[in-house]
Amino acid sequence: MSDNQKIFTLKQVVSSIRKTIEERYHQLYWVKVEMHKLNRFASGHCFPELLQKENGRIVAQISGTIWSHNYERINKRFIVVVKEPLKEDTTLLMQVKVSFHETYGMSLQIMDIDPNYALGELQRERQETLKKLQKEGLINANQNIDIPLLPKRVAVISGDSSKGLSDFMNVIESNPWGYQFFTMLFPAYLQGDNASSSIIKQLNAIKRVQSHFDIVVIVRGGGGEVGLSCYNEYNLCKAIASFPLPILTGIGHSTNLTVAEMISFRNAITPTELGDFLIQAFHNFSTPVTNAIKSIKLHSKNRLSEARALFGTSSQSFKHLTKQYLTNTNHILLKQGRRLKAEVRENLYYNRNKIIRLQQESMSSAKYELKQEQESIERIRKNIPTLFKQTISKNSIELGQMMHSIKLMDPLNVLKRGYSITTINSKTISESNSVKVGDEIITKTSTFRLISTIKKKEND
Repeated sequence: MSDNQKIFTLKQVVSSIRKTIEERYHQLYWVKVEMHKLNRFASGHCFPELLQKENGRIVAQISGTIWSHNYERINKRFIVVVKEPLKEDTTLLMQVKVSFHETYGMSLQIMDIDPNYALGELQRERQETLKKLQKEGLINANQNIDIPLLPKRVAVISGDSSKGLSDFMNVIESNPWGYQFFTMLFPAYLQGDNASSSIIKQLNAIKRVQSHFDIVVIVRGGGGEVGLSCYNEYNLCKAIASFPLPILTGIGHSTNLTVAEMISFRNAITPTELGDFLIQAFHNFSTPVTNAIKSIKLHSKNRLSEARALFGTSSQSFKHLTKQYLTNTNHILLKQGRRLKAEVRENLYYNRNKIIRLQQESMSSAKYELKQEQESIERIRKNIPTLFKQTISKNSIELGQMMHSIKLMDPLNVLKRGYSITTINSKTISESNSVKVGDEIITKTSTFRLISTIKKKEND
């Protein structure tokens, strides 16, 4: 580097850039841009992220600046025209001034934003959502679901501290007729960027236990018309339209129905009106029942009066007929009693004579049988000594023969005839009690015993 070459400071360079930009871009421009993040600080100033997308890809990006006094003015106009505050992730038409700061760099200073353009974008989103739902056949899907005659079990989607929730619960819980409802709160954000996903999440949670509920209500209160654009969002509207239970909405506004309200089973301007609708459903059931009860009581009273009169007449007639029947029956019983008495007397006389005859015949037969038995016993008594002697003699002969056979079979007599008995371990030798070489055996004869040791064994 040569000694005479000029050197600039960084401040000189960026100051030159600032002057050049101010000279070149000294006027205001209207720019269509998507505001991705608002980035509002406690001071009230906003530093939004501005970008442009094509086919889902960011093709341009720059930082923006909205000073607090401009933000307050722009936001108030948005609330009046668009019915909601300035929000993120929306396409806007901005009046900007190109700005360059030595420290903060290039940015677009936002001087104004056209709320009518934003309103057109919201209307465009609303129409696109309706077209998609129409194409998918979901516009009237939720409205075609049958609602129970008495929708008692209510799944409530609302904010924990929402005034709309408080108004709705007060109507259904404090009704003077004592109608009882079962409600369960599924807390969700009801406005803002997270509202759509938060409500969808709770709808999915309700769907998993849908058998426990009759209807679903979405209630929101406070804030007037602010924050309703989420109810035109396609994914939320599709979830509502295709939900298996009737969905009732009361999101607290009176004009410009959102798509969610248009496709829900029923919509109400306020949560209070929605609560009145449920009470009316009970009235619609209760009034005919009450009238029917009155009619039943009246008809029952008339029927009872008629029955009481008929019963009185029937009682008198029954009393007369009973008295007459008892008189006739008494005569018949007296007549039958006299006849029965005569028949019993006759039967008693006949049976008494018959018993006497049978008694005489039995005594005669018993005497004859007794005589025959006595004669038989006498004959047996006379024959007993002879029969006893014959039996003793016969048994003595048989006993002697048996004793002789036993003596002949005595092992001692067998041994006397020259035989012997060989044993091992006090048992005779056999296949089951065999001997082996080295065993000691005993051989018995009639006069002596031999004790031997086996030296050799041969099979026969």
